[in-house]
Amino acid sequence: MTKSELIDLLAARYGQLVTKDAEQAVKTILDAMSQSLVSGERIEIRGFGSFGLNHRPPRLGRNPKTGEKVRVPEKFVPHFKAGKALRDQVDFQDQESADKL
Repeated sequence: MTKSELIDLLAARYGQLVTKDAEQAVKTILDAMSQSLVSGERIEIRGFGSFGLNHRPPRLGRNPKTGEKVRVPEKFVPHFKAGKALRDQVDFQDQESADKL
């Protein structure tokens, strides 16, 4: 699902929401989540999952074209971990699909 599909779904599901309002709501939520991760905070949405940051230490890599060693600096990367309810729901859907085959 893309951001625009989510906005369209919200606008269709809640008739009192104009598409512009749904777009603003989605933008506000995503901006707040991004800002929380930038400031190093963890985000937890019960029944869905959690977002956090993983630290990747500095290391030596190789340029695949030339083979020379390249220093890769440390960095933090966003990480999502699905909650139990979401994992169970996805697993149940997979089992249903497999049963139909």
